[in-house]
Amino acid sequence: MDNIIFLIIAAVAGLVIGFIIAKVLERSRASEIIKSAKKTSQSIIREAKSEGEAIKKDKILQAKEKFIELKSEHEKVILSRDKKMAEAEKRTRDKESQISNELSKGKKLSTELEQKIKDYNHRNEYLEKKQSELKKLHKSQVQQLEVISGLSAEEAKEQLVESLKEQAKTDSMALIQSTIEEAKLTAQQEAKKVIINTIQRIGTEEAVENCVSVFNIESDDVKGRIIGREGRNIRAIEAATGVEIIVDDTPEAIILSCFDSVRREVARLSLHKLVTDGRIHPARIEEIVKKTRKQIDEEIIEVGKRTVIDLGIHGLHPELIKTVGRMKYRSSYGQNLLQHSREVAKLCGVMASELGLNPKLAKRAGLLHDIGKVPDTETEVPHAILGMQWAEKYGEKPDVCNAIGAHHDEIEMTALISPIVQVCDAISGARPGARRQVLDSYIQRLKDLEDIAFGFNGVKKAYAIQAGRELRVIVESEKVNDERAASLSFEISQKIQTDMTYPGQVKITVIRETRAVNIAK
Repeated sequence: MDNIIFLIIAAVAGLVIGFIIAKVLERSRASEIIKSAKKTSQSIIREAKSEGEAIKKDKILQAKEKFIELKSEHEKVILSRDKKMAEAEKRTRDKESQISNELSKGKKLSTELEQKIKDYNHRNEYLEKKQSELKKLHKSQVQQLEVISGLSAEEAKEQLVESLKEQAKTDSMALIQSTIEEAKLTAQQEAKKVIINTIQRIGTEEAVENCVSVFNIESDDVKGRIIGREGRNIRAIEAATGVEIIVDDTPEAIILSCFDSVRREVARLSLHKLVTDGRIHPARIEEIVKKTRKQIDEEIIEVGKRTVIDLGIHGLHPELIKTVGRMKYRSSYGQNLLQHSREVAKLCGVMASELGLNPKLAKRAGLLHDIGKVPDTETEVPHAILGMQWAEKYGEKPDVCNAIGAHHDEIEMTALISPIVQVCDAISGARPGARRQVLDSYIQRLKDLEDIAFGFNGVKKAYAIQAGRELRVIVESEKVNDERAASLSFEISQKIQTDMTYPGQVKITVIRETRAVNIAK
């Protein structure tokens, strides 16, 4: 046991002695490393100092070179400035010498001007004397003329003014007539060319709408089924559609009478479905009419879309498309409104192209110009103004709105396409066969033409011919001379333009003849 303890103590002592020896060795090595590091750092510092001195010398040399370069440039700038100052001083001296020369010339001119002023004053005094003498002479001559003529100067002046007025009026009338004729030879030729080219490029259809539709049936037995027991079926159809149904002796036909084309079409289609189905009673009638009315509404929208696509018009509001479709079931003076609007749109597009304007905008205005004729409710607003209000409401351009509102001169035209729409509307409505005219209004228009001619002095007879497109006026040769005949034709044309509304144009022909009659016996 004692041996073991001794061995343990010896081992521990050995470890401690080894650790102490290791520490001593590490310290000796560290001191050696520190010494070598000090030597290395000192050598690095010496090298850095030598390099710094070299860099310092280089920088000093570079700075001296830069200073010498800047100094030379500065001297150049100073030399150029001195040169410019010398030139400026030279120019100043030249100007001073020039001004002194001009001043000397000015003194000479002032003396000459003073002399001219004196001469002018002398001549002016001489002229004033002569003028006073002329006034006295003129006054004496006027007094002598008054004594000779028996008229005062004011009376003679009035007579002269009156005669000059008459002569000026005659000359101005002749000038106006010649100017109008010259304008017609130039402007009308171009306008006619554009209009004729436009009309020739458009194919038109004649469409005449009536207030009645004929519903054909296979046999007269169907009439009894449509009438129903005690007439209940026909009353139910009339109440549901708002159309008067006339059942008379016409073979295999029933007449539907209504001013509204949409109602007539609803009644016609409903009758066709009822007759085809065979079940005709009041409940079935109401059901069929309701379905047919819905079908017509869808067809109206489809017609509007198809019309817009055919004309190449884009971005139209859905309500305006629906209004365009409703025009299919409206007529104006017997002319189908949708057909008329399509025709006007095509004419506007062609005419705008001929004149170098926007054809798409013109087509748009031409199609929409009569939308005010298909209102949902009764209104007192003119259709042109109503159509313009709708176009503004649904976001159309100002030019289109103005063309719609101004095509009947309801408002002032402010857009270039407005007169195009007005002209194309007149072309479509005034062509032969486009519209029906009521006989009474036609006769009244002819009578008004003749009455306007009779309102002028010297008119003996007046005849409206060629369906009101020409007015022949025969005047009394004793009261109307040739110059007055020309001015009378012009005055009648202006009176017709301001007082009447008519399609196309009216030609006024004034005839003056002198007859000498003798009888040989």
